[in-house]
Amino acid sequence: MSAPEERYSDALEAAARHARQWLESQETRPVGPRVTAADLAAAFGGPLPQNGMPAAEVVEYLAAKAEPGLMAMPSGRFFGWVIGGTLPAALAADWLVSAWDQNSGLRFATPATAAIEEAAGAWLLELLGLPAESDVGFATGATMANFTGLAAARWRLMADAGWDLDVDGLSGAPRIHCFVGHERHDTVDLGLRYLGLGRPTVVPADRQGRIDPWALDRALASAVEQVAAAGSSPAPLLVCLQAGNLHSGAFDPFVEAIAIAKAHGAWVHVDGAFGLWAAAVPELAALTAGLQGADSWGTDAHKTLNVPYDCGIAVVRDAQALRSAMGVQTSYLIHDADGAADPFEKVPELSRRARGVPVWAALKSLGRDGVAAQVRGLVQRARELADNLSALDGVEVLNDVDYTQVSLAFGDDDATRAVTARIIADGRVWMSGSRWQDRDVLRISVSNWSTDDADVAVAVAAVRDAVAAVRGSGS
Repeated sequence: MSAPEERYSDALEAAARHARQWLESQETRPVGPRVTAADLAAAFGGPLPQNGMPAAEVVEYLAAKAEPGLMAMPSGRFFGWVIGGTLPAALAADWLVSAWDQNSGLRFATPATAAIEEAAGAWLLELLGLPAESDVGFATGATMANFTGLAAARWRLMADAGWDLDVDGLSGAPRIHCFVGHERHDTVDLGLRYLGLGRPTVVPADRQGRIDPWALDRALASAVEQVAAAGSSPAPLLVCLQAGNLHSGAFDPFVEAIAIAKAHGAWVHVDGAFGLWAAAVPELAALTAGLQGADSWGTDAHKTLNVPYDCGIAVVRDAQALRSAMGVQTSYLIHDADGAADPFEKVPELSRRARGVPVWAALKSLGRDGVAAQVRGLVQRARELADNLSALDGVEVLNDVDYTQVSLAFGDDDATRAVTARIIADGRVWMSGSRWQDRDVLRISVSNWSTDDADVAVAVAAVRDAVAAVRGSGS
């Protein structure tokens, strides 16, 4: 039998070669895939082969057959949804994570990855100005990061209400009254649903999607009054705020909203999937002012920090609440002698890869100034796109471009849909359609560290050409 390094070498060399080819193709390839999932079904499906294929051949087959169905998401010309690229140090670190193959739930078993993730968590708290006593957990993405923060909130609110959630569950428990802004991301509702907390009370928002703090005050007061009138104990209250609106990039008014929520005794969670990183940029301080007064925060390092996928980050000020909500005690789990919390006590998983390592690598490679420069650059590109596109006849920028999002319209909804379809079919850039403020929009998200002046110029030209084509066709 061959040595272990020989058994891996051919496959890894093939994978590295195809990875380099893929990354090198980003500057020139069309952004969108050229085939559909149905087109690829025969290549990857059918009956399970009776006999296996050598590992290197598997990699060659996989790369060749998948290539036409890949979206060039790492490209600087990809502006769809809110999807970042991957920094070189983070990508390489992620390869090491796969090679190391550490199940990173226990500090005792995997001290290297535990120490790396703890350092990354401490750096994040320092970088974003969040409370130093907070626990940091590395979840799969922003959805589960928010879920984790909300789970900690549920545990604390139930405990404070005198209810043992671990023993008695939710049946018969005091109701937690949840409040969200009208333009929160739907994954916040999803997290509340996962946790059995039901549909939240929706609070009005302004034209940019920012929650109205005075409407929040009235809604909270009303809930408290209703509970008091029913003769119940004080109402457990949970308020979800937003750092970075999906369409406008707007931030909720944290100073006012958090002060109001705290006056009513509420736990405050902030969904900062892509916007939490604005706290690293001094000149964007007005956007995140007061944000550190919340109780929990969720973000996704893939979006703005630009690390590989599978890296949400949950931050919770109340470490006891987080560890009580997420942790488990059993005899076969060997805890470190120093008594520090294990990684599995901070996220909803026992088994997981060391997803915090690429975060550490990204922060180590950038430093504080580099993170600020990267986020600043994304904002600047968004403003350049907005300025150049608004100068085109028939293009309307609908939002205040304070962060990384730009929402466009091209007349009526039919015209906007037609322009969006032309841009996608053209392939030079990728921008996704959506609906905002009762209008169809073309939404541009600048999330990739590699987007440069040339990419902005290509994007402007693609939109200009699509508008001209739609006008010329009369559609």
